[in-house]
Amino acid sequence: MSSLASLCRKSIPGCELHILRNDNLTIDELRPHLAHFSAVVIGPGPGSPDKESDIGVVRDIWRLADDYALPIFGVCLGLQSLAIEFGARLHRLNVVKHGQISEVRHTATDIFTGVRDVAAVRYHSLHVSIDNSDALETLAWADDGEDNGKVVMAIRHRTKPIWAVQYHPESVRTEGGGEDVLRNFWKLATAWTTKHCRTVKPWNLTVERIFDLAWPTPRLPSPIASPQKLLTVTTHVVSAHELTPVNLCERLGVCEDASDFVLLDSAAQPGQFSIVGCLGPSSSKIIHYVGDDHVEIHEANITRSESLGSSTVWDWLGSFMRSKRAEGGMRDVPFWGGLVGYLSYELGTQTLSPHPVSDVDGAPGGRNPDVDLVFVERSIVIDAVSGKAYVQTLIPGDEAWLQDMSALIEECPRPCSESRRSSSAKRRRKSTTTPPPVVSLPDRERYISRIREAKEYLFSGDSYELCLTAPTRISVPKAVRRVPEQSSSWELYKVLRARNPAPHSAYIRLHPSTLLSSSPERFLSYSRPPHSTCQLRPIKGTVRKAPGITRAVAEQALAGSVKEVAENLMIVDLIRHDLHGVVGEDVVVKQFCKVEEYKTVWQLVSVIEGRLDSKDHGPCEMDLGWEVLRRSLPPGSMTGAPKKRSVEILRTLEDHPRGIYSGVFGYWDVGGGGDWSVTIRSCYKNDVDAAPPPPVPGDAAMEQWTLGAGGAITALSDPEAEWEEMIVKVESVIRAFGEVEFS
Repeated sequence: MSSLASLCRKSIPGCELHILRNDNLTIDELRPHLAHFSAVVIGPGPGSPDKESDIGVVRDIWRLADDYALPIFGVCLGLQSLAIEFGARLHRLNVVKHGQISEVRHTATDIFTGVRDVAAVRYHSLHVSIDNSDALETLAWADDGEDNGKVVMAIRHRTKPIWAVQYHPESVRTEGGGEDVLRNFWKLATAWTTKHCRTVKPWNLTVERIFDLAWPTPRLPSPIASPQKLLTVTTHVVSAHELTPVNLCERLGVCEDASDFVLLDSAAQPGQFSIVGCLGPSSSKIIHYVGDDHVEIHEANITRSESLGSSTVWDWLGSFMRSKRAEGGMRDVPFWGGLVGYLSYELGTQTLSPHPVSDVDGAPGGRNPDVDLVFVERSIVIDAVSGKAYVQTLIPGDEAWLQDMSALIEECPRPCSESRRSSSAKRRRKSTTTPPPVVSLPDRERYISRIREAKEYLFSGDSYELCLTAPTRISVPKAVRRVPEQSSSWELYKVLRARNPAPHSAYIRLHPSTLLSSSPERFLSYSRPPHSTCQLRPIKGTVRKAPGITRAVAEQALAGSVKEVAENLMIVDLIRHDLHGVVGEDVVVKQFCKVEEYKTVWQLVSVIEGRLDSKDHGPCEMDLGWEVLRRSLPPGSMTGAPKKRSVEILRTLEDHPRGIYSGVFGYWDVGGGGDWSVTIRSCYKNDVDAAPPPPVPGDAAMEQWTLGAGGAITALSDPEAEWEEMIVKVESVIRAFGEVEFS
């Protein structure tokens, strides 16, 4: 509804909007207050107009007595519910239209007066025929030819002040049927109000308590909670020409498995900055499990618990970071210090639809934390473009450490040494006699069956797109990748990094969890105040590079594909909705479905940005990105659209919680910026999941890794092809484990 609310504000300058769910109030609670409203806009679904739970109070609004009548405008499900209430028939489309653009023809009258060509985005699997209704009149239609024939796109009630459209006027790709149609509706509504001498009662505090503040109302913490004295960032700049994050991390002790370590690694273009957290025993590690009423703080081998009280973990972390605000760092360096780690998929779903979480996340032994973050006070940021390294600390009087780190960087071996070391490591690995890793893939028939179930939800109108996933388990002999005095997980990460380089790679070892990622997808970045901008870059559509796959070929396969563009568009519209819900009206699609080149793939990428009106909300910008993150999780590209209903459906289709997979990893900077990537093309383990020591001396101890993969299921999806796509994604990660056996 937020995107539709923004469209209303653009079309009707000066209007005040109040957003209600269809189950917020009963008609008896709502009816006495309708006199305070000029009009009602009934938004889109998901769902079906013949399901009571999907419609709620909307059905009662259509049935209002004339004494309570007021102008109404319906969209999508709003049109369908209006139509069947007044005698129309509901049908399924032969060919579903989800994220597709159609030419809409109209009568050029009524809400279409003065409207020329309309190219409208459609999200529907159901449609209505109004031939049986004397009360309704068709205003617009789309000709789907052999697919669906003539489909009603807009109607009006012949005697009541009610209009509705089937398409989505608020979509970013709807042209000609958005603002102009809403303006016409407002003109007709105003004329009807005047003709019928309807008086709109003034707003008062009693009504405000019922309907809350007008949209948009950013709900950000008060800046009063900010610390009186900010931390100070101290920086040394060192030449780091050809220095690799791998070499630096190995000099900093990443090979010591017992220690925690974090690396956010720009391992391929267009990545630029790599961030190494220089952790110590006193570094604050924050752990939280969904369902718990507290957070755990680990410092210097001491663990304490802190109650959340009536707050959420999001509130707690926001308060924590407001106490850690800092100044004095170099503006062009994205990270000065702050929280680094990951947030699980279930943490995101909890904000949408709270539900019980099982004690395990589908893996034997234990559950990974849903929040696993460490506060980084000392860091090194490598700029691959400028060839500089920024050695930074938030600790007062830390000059000795700065000097030591600067000297270490200057002495650090460059790529030629790394190459020799890698060759040596390969020779050692070839000589090992340990058994190969064993891979347990998802059950093929079960996965395909779930795809068919997902498509039924799409055909019934419950969702437009469902991102179905399944976990793959890998049992690895601990010695299979071990080079003497090397961490086995670090060795795995180096292979993954080399074979599947990505701009948003990561090695995050925060015991008990270890995450290895070669993610291609940034989820959300937000710049530091003032004038903070939030940017999301959804990827939907990938073509792997191969001989003959030129840019022209990739453009045709991606930007020229109805299916790929539709998938991308659905997520763009979903993200716009999420952003509008936090920042209000200032949301812009900076790039739509552009083919971008990466080292190993071509991808279809869109860019959406949003920001607050700084003159009104500047002091609150420290929390802006964090609030957008909270309101936007889990990533729409990993759920489908609409998000809430899709998440609820996926909960019934998937056999295990996703855990770390399809959540996000990244950082929140002490200066107010942040950068979070989608946890895909990744694998992770939990120290608790390691198999017990082998009973036979000389047998290899085992550790258990998990990776997730899946794909966006649409009405056009072929189950067999979707299975193959999922396996391709799995293989892009398991290649890091070398030769494997499949169980």
